[in-house]
Amino acid sequence: MKRAFVLLALINLAVPFVALPQAGANPVVSTAREIYTRQSGYMIAAADQMPADKYSYHPTPDQMSFGKIVAHVTQSSNAICAMLSGSPGPQGAKVSETDSKETLVAALKASVDTCNQALGGLQDSKLGDTITYFRGAQTPRARALFELTDDVEDHYSQMASYLRLNGMTPPSVKPRK
Repeated sequence: MKRAFVLLALINLAVPFVALPQAGANPVVSTAREIYTRQSGYMIAAADQMPADKYSYHPTPDQMSFGKIVAHVTQSSNAICAMLSGSPGPQGAKVSETDSKETLVAALKASVDTCNQALGGLQDSKLGDTITYFRGAQTPRARALFELTDDVEDHYSQMASYLRLNGMTPPSVKPRK
């Protein structure tokens, strides 16, 4: 009985994925690209929206400043997308939370472009390949893909909270034009 239940559950889980016509040849990468495109767009809009004098804002002493979030996402995205593509990251991409808003926003936009290129060339069939991850860990390439989407969702939520704490409406909840 347990086997029948497990088999039925697996079939029920598989049917929606088989029936998705938009998934194409690379449903995992395509889905990750959709998430990344949406969230990175929100991040760029939030970085543009936050006034330059608020880039040092952080709600508590232990939290990252807004500028540090932008710098962190820029650097980690460049590193993760280099892992995804198997090519070295962009040169001169190092930024600091104390850089100007203009420098940080430009670097964030450039990292999004780098990641869009990496995602554009990525195939589901390569997600099981072993890559060297942070601290030399050997992991499947899929680990980097999941980290990329998790990171932009996590840090955009921080940025949105910081905007709200400063009386601004985050880009993700503004009416679409």
